[in-house]
Amino acid sequence: MTETSSSETLALNCEQIMGLLPHRYPFALVDRVIFHEPGKKAVAIKNVTLNEPQFQGHFPERPLMPGVLIVEAMAQVGGLIVSQMPDLPKGLFVFAGIDSVRFRRPVVPGDQLKICCELLSIKRQRFGKVKAEALVDEKLVCSGELMFSLMA
Repeated sequence: MTETSSSETLALNCEQIMGLLPHRYPFALVDRVIFHEPGKKAVAIKNVTLNEPQFQGHFPERPLMPGVLIVEAMAQVGGLIVSQMPDLPKGLFVFAGIDSVRFRRPVVPGDQLKICCELLSIKRQRFGKVKAEALVDEKLVCSGELMFSLMA
């Protein structure tokens, strides 16, 4: 991992992300982590490109990134935070719920999603909750709270 400042913040490249998340093509939705405070917060990038499979059908005449994939990208960044908690058991954290998710504007090929997640809580060492936001050109496109559960 590469230090980005004198504090404990880290950046992660795609190989390091693949070592932390189980997702693979076509469901790996985090290209780079530009800020990472393990167990607390992360900021990541998802480059949206026309050659992604969902744009064949959503929609051929006007490609829009499906909202569920925006939320999934936010969940993957949240999963990076939860999976890096030092005092939690190791295992697969899965997406367990969403609260107050709102979509504010469309995301189209050529956009770069900047995904910001911050840990809100951990309960009984198996449930996590993060606040998540996705931005394009510093404008909010999606926000909400995401929950995770450790699979036994």
